[in-house]
Amino acid sequence: MPLDFYLRGGDEMPIFWLILLVLIIAATGYVMGRGRALASAGADRRVLHSLPSYYGWNVALTVMTPAFGLLALWMLVQPIWIDGRIADQLPPEAIPEGTSQSLVMSDVRRVSDGLGQLVEQGFLSEAEVSGLVAGQSEIRKKLGDVGVALGAEVAPEVLVAAKQYRVLSSTGKTGMSVVVLLVALGGFAVAYLVTNKDFRARNMVERGILFVLIGAASIAILTTVGIVLSMLFETRNFFASHPWQDFFLGLNWAPDFRGNSELAILPLLWGTLYISLIALLVAVPVGLFAAVYLSEYATRRVRSVAKPAIEILAGIPTIVYGLFALITVGPLLRDYFAMPLGFGDSASSVMTAGVVMGVMLIPFVSSLSDDIINAVPQALRDGSYGLGATQSETIRQVVLPAALPGIVSAVLLAASRAIGETMIVVLGAGAAAAQFNRGIGELVNPFEAMTTVTVKIVSQLTGDTDFASPETLVAFALGLTLFVITLGLNVLALWIVRRYREQYE
Repeated sequence: MPLDFYLRGGDEMPIFWLILLVLIIAATGYVMGRGRALASAGADRRVLHSLPSYYGWNVALTVMTPAFGLLALWMLVQPIWIDGRIADQLPPEAIPEGTSQSLVMSDVRRVSDGLGQLVEQGFLSEAEVSGLVAGQSEIRKKLGDVGVALGAEVAPEVLVAAKQYRVLSSTGKTGMSVVVLLVALGGFAVAYLVTNKDFRARNMVERGILFVLIGAASIAILTTVGIVLSMLFETRNFFASHPWQDFFLGLNWAPDFRGNSELAILPLLWGTLYISLIALLVAVPVGLFAAVYLSEYATRRVRSVAKPAIEILAGIPTIVYGLFALITVGPLLRDYFAMPLGFGDSASSVMTAGVVMGVMLIPFVSSLSDDIINAVPQALRDGSYGLGATQSETIRQVVLPAALPGIVSAVLLAASRAIGETMIVVLGAGAAAAQFNRGIGELVNPFEAMTTVTVKIVSQLTGDTDFASPETLVAFALGLTLFVITLGLNVLALWIVRRYREQYE
């Protein structure tokens, strides 16, 4: 792509150049601020209130902190403002019966992004995009060429709104660049002019670093809030076109993009919890016994080798575990257990996914439990030995009860990890029909194929589908439900630790 394309705001590169310019201004400010402080001190540096580097960092931080803060705020607010303005301008005929304004706006954003990709990849010029007319151009086909799938041809009102969206976004990027650079230059000027030998640069830098650390700590919180809000808005769009009673209380999962879909979460939730239960039945005993051995019985030399070897399992990609389940574990369980016992003849089953997922979770349970058991004071063990207890009795009656809250927390965290797993389930458990009318025998048979919530989230968001349809938006409802479940498990784990942990002096 030529440089002039990026300067017009055709891609994310303008933000890169903007950040680079701010950093250049900050680096220049560091050098000039340090030099100005030294010049004001003359030959005797001892008259400086702070070290010379503090004066330079004061100018640099005064440039970067407000500029980058404004940049982050602008990028957060601009899409919301543009959405509201475009939505207010949509004519009533742009919102068909049976849909909502938010669903139409999701199409507007997708078409706008698609038009940008057409320009970026050289399929169309800016002039050709401005001249596009719905009905006269195969816009849906053009957008499909760059990976933007739409369920139907673009409506004229949506195309007009998408063009306006692009214009406002481009104008907003230009305004953002100008304002951020002005703020950076203003910060440079103010910090540079107040720099002298008596200026308390160290105090200002420490305060600036405090603000930077607070901002860094806020990123995790804001990211979580953003994830929840994005899923919440799309989930609201889903329930606007699909009854919530059918989603939460229905018994069958049978999506059909032609209509009359059955979108019930209960069959998917059953498969998710069933596979997770088997995984925990594998991971918890093995992981806990491994943790007891490493912390109580193993020599230092054995521990130094065994603990890293167990933790290697945590670094293996889940797709590798999925291939292991598909090629090795699945056929083994089918040939030696399922078929001889008359439970089925499929290599893809709940047991296959559960066993392999349990192996993947072993290092989570083992490592956390090992650290928790090691945190139990040695004085408790010595007191038990002094009363005549054996080592195994001490572990059962003293060490494990003292470490139990932490162990339960480790198990719940492993359960959260199991519930959110996808690739192992796709390759190991298959993709059977998610229905509760199959009979109790098939539902509880661990050698039957079964699907989970995460698998269906992936399947509903892939392929040439209409993003505004309930069959696609249901993925966000599934994701939000899964988020609530895992959040509840994490909160429960924290509550157990705080409620039952022992305090030792």
